[in-house]
Amino acid sequence: MNEQHNHIVKSYDEEQRGLLDELIRMGHMSVAQLDAALDVVERRDDKAAERIIANDDAIDALEQQVNHDVIRLIRRGPLAGDLRVILAALRVASDIERIGDYAANIAKRSMALNLAPPLPHTRGLDALGRMAARQVRDVLDAYVNRDGEAALRVRANDAELDTLYTGLFRELLTYMMEDARAITPCTHLLFMAKNLERIGDHATNIAENVWFLIHGEELMPPRDKRDESSTAVV
Repeated sequence: MNEQHNHIVKSYDEEQRGLLDELIRMGHMSVAQLDAALDVVERRDDKAAERIIANDDAIDALEQQVNHDVIRLIRRGPLAGDLRVILAALRVASDIERIGDYAANIAKRSMALNLAPPLPHTRGLDALGRMAARQVRDVLDAYVNRDGEAALRVRANDAELDTLYTGLFRELLTYMMEDARAITPCTHLLFMAKNLERIGDHATNIAENVWFLIHGEELMPPRDKRDESSTAVV
């Protein structure tokens, strides 16, 4: 009987580890998609953009697999601590899937952007994107290591990303007002920049779920938000 119980516990632990492995693989895929999307914006490469858009299906498929595995774990009657692991996994999978969607959308808009002459503002977009990608990588590390302090740093650093986004937003608006020919390409850049800002928000969501995983319902410290694009004046 003892041996059977130990086997069940071992099997359950292995399934939890498998779930974590799926989430991390999914997370790394989404960051790779983001890196590739930023690269095609700079290189103006439509063929590579099409591959990124097609690759988003693989991330969606992994999210479905995570959902399936979570349901199987729930049916096993998990304890309270295990329920936190399962609930956090569901939330993290959803955030990672959205990050992949935003990366694919950036690639899609890059193809529309390529119809216009190159703009210097793509450098500002690249800086914003690299910061967002770093946030995602850092929060995935915090999730793997169950590092609450690292999660808090990711959450705090979102204010810096918001500041960079607001600066680029104002710069693009100014450019559009000065040159009507820039309105269409700058509009695409504005949407791409907003996608990157939202990726930062999803990294923050994952950070908050790392905290939940470790501390349960204990409140996190308040944080600074600096996205002022809705009130930006040029």
